[in-house]
Amino acid sequence: MSNAIFPLAAPVNEPVRSYAPGSPEKKSLKKRLDEMLAEEIEIPILIGGKEVRTGDTAKAVCPHDHRHVLATYHQAGAAEVEAAAKAAKAAWREWSEAAWEDRAAVLLRAADLLAGPWRDTVNGATMLNQSKTVFQAEIDSACELIDFYRFNPYFMRHLYTDQPWSAPGVWNRVEYRSLEGFVFAVSPFNFTSIGGNLPTAPALMGNTVLWKPASTAVYSNYFIMKLLQAAGLPDGVVNFLPGKASKVGDPVLAHPDLAGIHFTGSTPVFQSMWKTIGDNIAQYRSYPRIVGETGGKNFVFAHPSADVESYVTALARGSFEYQGQKCSAGSRAYVPKSLWPRVKELLVEQVSSLDMGSPLDFRNFMAAVIDEPSFNRIMGYIDHAKSSSEAEILTGGKGDKSAGYFISPTVVVTTDPRFKLMREEIFGPVLTVYVYDDGDLEQTLELVDTTSPYALTGAIFAEDRKVIAHLTAALRHAAGNFYVNDKPTGAVVGQQPFGGARASGTNDKAGSMANLLRWTSQRAIKESFVPPKSYAYPHMGEE
Repeated sequence: MSNAIFPLAAPVNEPVRSYAPGSPEKKSLKKRLDEMLAEEIEIPILIGGKEVRTGDTAKAVCPHDHRHVLATYHQAGAAEVEAAAKAAKAAWREWSEAAWEDRAAVLLRAADLLAGPWRDTVNGATMLNQSKTVFQAEIDSACELIDFYRFNPYFMRHLYTDQPWSAPGVWNRVEYRSLEGFVFAVSPFNFTSIGGNLPTAPALMGNTVLWKPASTAVYSNYFIMKLLQAAGLPDGVVNFLPGKASKVGDPVLAHPDLAGIHFTGSTPVFQSMWKTIGDNIAQYRSYPRIVGETGGKNFVFAHPSADVESYVTALARGSFEYQGQKCSAGSRAYVPKSLWPRVKELLVEQVSSLDMGSPLDFRNFMAAVIDEPSFNRIMGYIDHAKSSSEAEILTGGKGDKSAGYFISPTVVVTTDPRFKLMREEIFGPVLTVYVYDDGDLEQTLELVDTTSPYALTGAIFAEDRKVIAHLTAALRHAAGNFYVNDKPTGAVVGQQPFGGARASGTNDKAGSMANLLRWTSQRAIKESFVPPKSYAYPHMGEE
């Protein structure tokens, strides 16, 4: 083993490709999309590096063309969970004791593979499987995941150098050990980068992982798993377990070797998992680390001094990019009466002009929502607004699921600041607006802070610096990621560590050292160079 202390260059965020007309990256991606559309693949479970086929299968389809099947995937159950737990345990000792440079090298290589020959495949899979436009796929499945794989090793090395002070005659140091047992990574459909980060952040710190991808993102997440294998990830370090939530989650949460949960998804599911862990706490070998990022009901607040054009653009982008299916998406807006006529005019104009359709047509701004249950739930909120005397639909409000799960970008204005659509997470292309009296600033800030149980992201728009300082202080606990004169989406690894509190999660900030620290168990070591040879202390020499 080398005794050199290897340097790691400070990472730089991956540049976003434009896919402009006639560009070589557009031609290359279009070619790969055609190839992927022409084949239907079979996706196995991956346990200890081996492919497992249960025969209990489901289909991965295109949300914008739900008759088109991309893949048939095998689903895991209790037997596969037990096999994966054994594979993780078998791999744990060697992986947890591996040199940090060897663990870092896997992710650094995966980053370069994804930035190069794997880019079209992972972006194409995300466009097809999750109905993301080319830009939304590029910033997610390429750039953000590349950033995770480059920044996390850099953060790990920096964390390892954080050591205690030593007094003369004593050498103190801290080991950052892995957790004893396996980490259960549960990833969502909406970000391929989250699917790639939730299992690998704990794995980077020496842990072994059972990874359950969202059923509506198995196709793209499978390619991430294959990317990690191509990058040299040893067998058994990450085990890929697609399947129904109960059939995978229940046996995992009952397993005595459960050492941690790395979760992104809905608040009710996370709360249910936490409760189950509490009920089972006496049977675990250790207290599981619970890290989760869940829902949001994110606000975009305008002060009377706000620049209207910037504010409206932030609403259009922040609320309707990727069909509003971002945890961080703008969902409720607060507009002063003095600005409302102009905001309303521009907002309706911009939102009604957003092109919607297949992500294969690069001219589209939006595509389809993820599946039929999501379509039905979102349309239920729109129907509630249509039937309420306290709400008016300014634009949108239409849905069609005959060929794909399409819902037009919808703007609702309400007279009730605690209207259902102002309180509950919708996770779709629906923005609800409340117009407040200019003189009711403080009361409205109280509404922003208390109307929703969530505290994930939020944005304020104002030109007056004194006002910006006041709004920032007043809404200090209302969002874990807070934006001034910008949309509430688009956190960048290394620039804005992401996560929220309250019902939005544990705020352990993905893409930061704080998150990596959660996957370690410290051992403090004190070594005395000249230990005492007598038990007596000086004060004992006289009465």
